[in-house]
Amino acid sequence: MKPELLALTDTITERSRKTRELYLTQCENAARTVTHRSVLGCTNIAHAAAASPANDKLLIHAERQPNLGIVTAYNDMLSAHQPYQIFPDIIKQAARDAGATAQVAGGVPAMCDGVTQGRPGMELSLFSRDTIAMGTAVALSHDMFDAGLYLGVCDKIVPGLLIGALSFGHLPAIFVPAGPMTSGMSNSDKAKTRQLFAEGKATRDDLLASESASYHGPGTCTFYGTANSNQMMMEFMGLHMPGAAFVNPGTPLREALTKAAATRAVAISRQGESYTPISQVVDEKAIVNALVGLMATGGSTNHTLHLVAIARAAGILINWDDFHAAGKLVPLLTHIYPSGQADVNQFHAAGGLALVISELLNAGLVHEDVTTIAGKGLSDYTREPFLETSDVSGLTWKDGPRTSLDTDIIGTVAKPFQQDGGLQLLTGNMGRAVIKTSAVKSDHRVIEAPARVFHSQQELHDAFEAGELERDFVAVVRCQGPQANGMPELHKLTPVLGILLDRGFRVGLVTDGRMSGASGKVPAAIHVSPESVCGGAIGKIKDGDPILIDSLEGRLEARVSHKEWATRELDLVVDPQASIGMGRDLFAHLRMRASSAESGASLLQPEDVNSSMPDTASSVA
Repeated sequence: MKPELLALTDTITERSRKTRELYLTQCENAARTVTHRSVLGCTNIAHAAAASPANDKLLIHAERQPNLGIVTAYNDMLSAHQPYQIFPDIIKQAARDAGATAQVAGGVPAMCDGVTQGRPGMELSLFSRDTIAMGTAVALSHDMFDAGLYLGVCDKIVPGLLIGALSFGHLPAIFVPAGPMTSGMSNSDKAKTRQLFAEGKATRDDLLASESASYHGPGTCTFYGTANSNQMMMEFMGLHMPGAAFVNPGTPLREALTKAAATRAVAISRQGESYTPISQVVDEKAIVNALVGLMATGGSTNHTLHLVAIARAAGILINWDDFHAAGKLVPLLTHIYPSGQADVNQFHAAGGLALVISELLNAGLVHEDVTTIAGKGLSDYTREPFLETSDVSGLTWKDGPRTSLDTDIIGTVAKPFQQDGGLQLLTGNMGRAVIKTSAVKSDHRVIEAPARVFHSQQELHDAFEAGELERDFVAVVRCQGPQANGMPELHKLTPVLGILLDRGFRVGLVTDGRMSGASGKVPAAIHVSPESVCGGAIGKIKDGDPILIDSLEGRLEARVSHKEWATRELDLVVDPQASIGMGRDLFAHLRMRASSAESGASLLQPEDVNSSMPDTASSVA
């Protein structure tokens, strides 16, 4: 093991000692007092089994065999979640074959940022994570289940399901992916059409045809955004069946993996031979492994929020200093869009996660000695699933590739695509922020240019259409944080800023909002904390202020004299009607309670729980 990785793990462990001990004590108490369904009354059991098939009802009434709870995020609008329609029946039959039962415990909402981007509904997106966590807890609250199977893929859905599952830490948990859609139009061609449309050089029909050729069937979007970063993290944390992340839906192998997840859930239940509660799986080493995986693959910046919230649900305290430390230690091993041109199907074919994990294990950059649902440590996840026969009963695992099958997609620790990870921490007199550098060219990793201040995506678009942005500048888009408007992803900025970059201008972005993986080639300091409506210094910026974004030295600064900066007032434009309608009214009182981005932008975990938070004043210039 690299000493630096051990030191990072020790730092997190020591920082989390009290909160982790409290969490584990709660889990142990729950395991002692809620061991099986016999604690329920006969009326309770009768209600729970009333609609079950006769044989299932007998097993549930007998109270001896495991009963698996399925929490599903199925809906047929999300391409990634449409395959889940048939999963409960597959799981139920597999549970019966193993002498157990399974029931759908409940459903949780699943919204698609691809549908809501640029629309008011996007302001519900981030907070849907915590709604999903609460919905998961409601589903499990019946005390009917001995293990959980969680059906979810996309952006806020997997983090929400995981936070909810961790609130029932005494129960084993397996996450069951649906897989990516098959490859469609190349990502580069899609991005080109988007830019042409933004320039008025392509029609709406042209754009719709391009998008429909990209997003064309069941399964996850194939670019490496938050949804596919979720799947990576579930493998690195040992919560998937090994190699399950990127197997396409509707294939015999996908069905076999779904059945295997149910069978394994029976085995790791309290009544099984290998009881493995999720509280034992998601520990400090697992969180560090997720950090490493995020850096090595250039994963989504959304996980600088989600992984913080996930960790804290398990009593583990991390902050952006830990992301920064991991980023300095772990090189970038993959080139997947938007960092490269390959999609996740090509990545999977080139060796995929099995190869990346193997490479990191060999380099001492990831913990092998962890508890996983598969049972033998992280080395299980260097193996790939195969069907030895055409029947799904022929599922087996074999060693995955040990060398890249396409060196343009997967590199090595000795020869990475970038010496540091795909994410970096920035600090300065505007506060703290993160930047995704994996897709930014080396000559754009440092930019200094005058500020142009906006308070919405639309304001920037209007300025672009008016021809006001044909110059070097740093766009400062504020009032986009968790308390301001729910921190929507600012996808609409990407084509416009990309066009200006391609025209030869030096362009950057500073915002207290989110960009996910969509910042792409434009240097973007995002998640600026504290956010503007909470008194954050980003609210002091004026048009023309020289702004420095330096991802090499980790600096984010307004080049304004210390004396003037100290006396400047906030200058914010907040429309009180902007968060009314489209369901946003229902979240208004919650927004006011949201923690900062670095604290996970959470409605469930108050800011003062985070004794681990760095002193912002001490980390700014």
